[in-house]
Amino acid sequence: MSPVGSIPSALQGLPINQVEKLLPNFRVAPGMPDGIRVAQPDTEGFGKMLDGLVATVDAKQAQSTELTRRVLMGESDQLHQSVIAMQEAGVAFSLMVEVRNKLVESYQELMRMQV
Repeated sequence: MSPVGSIPSALQGLPINQVEKLLPNFRVAPGMPDGIRVAQPDTEGFGKMLDGLVATVDAKQAQSTELTRRVLMGESDQLHQSVIAMQEAGVAFSLMVEVRNKLVESYQELMRMQV
C-alpha cells in the first residue's frame, strides 16, 4: 500500500471536527458525503506569510538580545538560555535569507523565460 493511500484510511475514523483541526485547509463540501473534502483557497496570501516569517525572525532576535542583556547586566545567570536564543535567532535569520535568495532566483528565472 502506498503512503498516499494510507492517509485517508488513517483519518477515516476521526470525527469531522478533529479532521478539520488536523487539516485546516480542507473542509467538508456542502452536500457531499462525509468522506469527501475539498481544498479551500488560502485567503491570507503569500505576502502575509512572508510578513509573518520576518516578524518571527525579528521576535527571536529581540528575545535573544534581551536574554543576552540580562546576562551581561548580571540580572540572570542563565547563560545557556542566552546562547540557545542567539543560535535560534541565527538559524532563523539564515533560513529567512535563504528563502529570500530562492525567491529572487525564481523571479530572475521567470524573467529570463521566453514568452
